[in-house]
Amino acid sequence: MSTDDPRLCILGGGLAGNLLAICLARRGFSVQVLERRQQYENSVSSGGRSINLALASRGIAALEKFEAFDAIEPLLIPMAGRMLHEVGKPPAFVPYGQSSQECIYSVSRSELNFQLYKIATEVYGVRFRFDCECTGIESDSLYPILRFGNATELLPSKTVFATDGAGSAIRRSLEGMGAVESSETFLDHGYKELTIAARAKGTFALDPGALHIWPRGEFMLIALANKDGSFTVTLFLPMTGTTSFQSLNEASIEAFFAAQFPDALPLFEDLQGQFTANPTGILGTVRCAPWSHSGRYLLMGDAAHAIVPFHGQGMNAAFEDVLVLDQLLDKQLDWAATFHAFEQARLNNTEAIADMAIENYLEMRDTVRDPKFLLQRELALELERRYPNQFIPRYSMVMFHPEIPYCEAQTRGARQKQLLIELTQDAQRISDVDFDAADALIASLSSSS
Repeated sequence: MSTDDPRLCILGGGLAGNLLAICLARRGFSVQVLERRQQYENSVSSGGRSINLALASRGIAALEKFEAFDAIEPLLIPMAGRMLHEVGKPPAFVPYGQSSQECIYSVSRSELNFQLYKIATEVYGVRFRFDCECTGIESDSLYPILRFGNATELLPSKTVFATDGAGSAIRRSLEGMGAVESSETFLDHGYKELTIAARAKGTFALDPGALHIWPRGEFMLIALANKDGSFTVTLFLPMTGTTSFQSLNEASIEAFFAAQFPDALPLFEDLQGQFTANPTGILGTVRCAPWSHSGRYLLMGDAAHAIVPFHGQGMNAAFEDVLVLDQLLDKQLDWAATFHAFEQARLNNTEAIADMAIENYLEMRDTVRDPKFLLQRELALELERRYPNQFIPRYSMVMFHPEIPYCEAQTRGARQKQLLIELTQDAQRISDVDFDAADALIASLSSSS
């Protein structure tokens, strides 16, 4: 593969595409990124979805590898656990890990993306072309089709990385050509983003060091802090039904919040107006195979494996994609072999995190309220302290141990879940647990791993 091929392009200047541009440019490739939005300098605050994200160890590992983390770190707000808000109870903090060092980080999507863009252009000379949309692939030449207003043109690119998101035009074009098979599975729940403004002098209305969750069984509210003192708040709710986005409107939203989120309601400014003005988003999972075609196209990030946001791993998995590709490029294979090896390395792992993300939605909105679940969570941390080489909670494996593949975390987590259920079956508190029995179960768990 030649590093001076001017026909190498990245379709999509979002998080995955911009980090990929940095990766390839650092290796000496001549890189062009094509993005349908306006230049980021003119739309930093609205550069795509404004919902903030959770950066965890996998994403940090990739940013550090490409020497981008130092520029990103000032944007981050550490969150060491969940703050649970239940009706009639004081907020309860549930830590993510053994210490405050095991945390995830709230970060603005648009600000993070803008910083990656600046690094790509200012440090590595990556060329960006804005206001152009890829609508698919021309069947004869296999060139991407670009649209500028009412005009279209073919882009004579030999090597194309498609990081154009969950609705990828490249993936759908390849599917139409019979080159890939894909599925898009949507939850019957959607989301709406709201904002809690900063208090006086930019102070926070809630503790910024936690991910706030109001779990209510079939729905939930979450809040993540922003650097300016505000919180991005997201309401997850069924799309239809008795309590749903279909049933709520401007006239009923405040009564709904008063009943379900009474401690949150006073924190909002113009809740009715926000609810009416902000769109309702959909939640879905994209699965497809293969991810490449003809040694010329490779799907990455959400274009290949979009997931629901409930494990905070969509961005982290996409960044990990770039890290894995970078490692494969060390082998100096041709593009076709590199693309095939990339898919072999990532497909099963992204399937695993897609499944775990869906499972985590039930945990966040419902199971987290169950005293038995909280006991099992406490026990899992205690077992990790006692047996650090044999037991790491599944959440910790996913969020804090990038050296453990998603597949392994899923498999080990399933075995651990059965162990925790058995040890807490007759226990009401941690002191009731039979740790002699735990010794034997941990030994059997280690022998089967």
